Amino acid sequence: MSKRAQQIAVPLISVLLGIILGAIIMLIFGYDPLWGYEGLFQTAFGSIKNIGEIFRAMGPLMLVALGFSVASRAGFFNVGLPGQALAGWIAAGWFALEHPHMARPLMILCTIVIAAVAGGIAGAIPGILRAYLGTSEVIVTIMMNYIILYSGNAVIQNLFSKSIMRTTDSSIYVSANASYRTDWLSALTNNSRMNIGIFIALVGVAVIWFLLNKTTLGFEIRSVGLNPNASEYAGMSAKRTIIISMIISGAFAGLGGVVEGLGTFENVFVQSSSISIGFDGMAVSLLAANNPIGIIFAAFLFAALSVGSPGMNIAGIPPELIKVVTALIIFFVGIHYIIERFVKPKKQMKGGN
Repeated sequence: MSKRAQQIAVPLISVLLGIILGAIIMLIFGYDPLWGYEGLFQTAFGSIKNIGEIFRAMGPLMLVALGFSVASRAGFFNVGLPGQALAGWIAAGWFALEHPHMARPLMILCTIVIAAVAGGIAGAIPGILRAYLGTSEVIVTIMMNYIILYSGNAVIQNLFSKSIMRTTDSSIYVSANASYRTDWLSALTNNSRMNIGIFIALVGVAVIWFLLNKTTLGFEIRSVGLNPNASEYAGMSAKRTIIISMIISGAFAGLGGVVEGLGTFENVFVQSSSISIGFDGMAVSLLAANNPIGIIFAAFLFAALSVGSPGMNIAGIPPELIKVVTALIIFFVGIHYIIERFVKPKKQMKGGN
């Protein structure tokens, strides 16, 4: 087996093991896993509308996952993606609400830029602290999630003008000019919430692939991720690369936030906890081994599981069990070194290891 084949096989085996172990757990609790999975996949792919919902869910997941992949390639575990996504959502949502009559092309462009800037600023803070003070980006980004969550809620409740608020905790819907949904996508998918976010995400995949594989900055990001000291010795600025990679990571998380906010919900509202696309996006990137192309397929799987999970009620299985299956898949991805012992490249097999 070639190295590339191994890179493809390990995630697939992780998914298969997660599904099998999930089935065993269902059996332990007295449920029929075959009936449960049948209901899940029938719900996910049984109608044009639900297929549209899968593509709707893929957009923000892919963008957040791309942000995580950039930070990971630079050697950092950016746990602040939920906060960075929320920052992009709130900033772009406020702009859209305050300028309802702006021309649609300009509005879409402005909200994309604003979301990327807001997310990038949120990502830059832990990047700067890591580069110049050596702080742990994991601890800082976890704390930033709470800071952005509660600060964002306070901004919505106290600083948003009354004219754009429907209740104390929720804004009115944005104008049609600002919504990421389009009539033709809605008609194509039987009135699903599929929106232009999926196309933004596909452009993002191309941008990140090109950045990481075809540019000097991408080479520096990968080099610093492998060995920052050797990179410094080779003339690269590890501090600059750390900050830039975290800005890019936060910017893509912010884009994921605005796609979720203006594409799925079409308004801004108080959050009770960190938004789920942040952590789910991390899982997508981990399953794809931080590969931009692989993120497309991993996001499709996670979106299908999410959209199809209510179908498990057909078998009387709580749909929350699909979260257990998802967690198991990530668990097996996390212990990929064990799987790799049984799925070895040709060179290792010839060496008798």
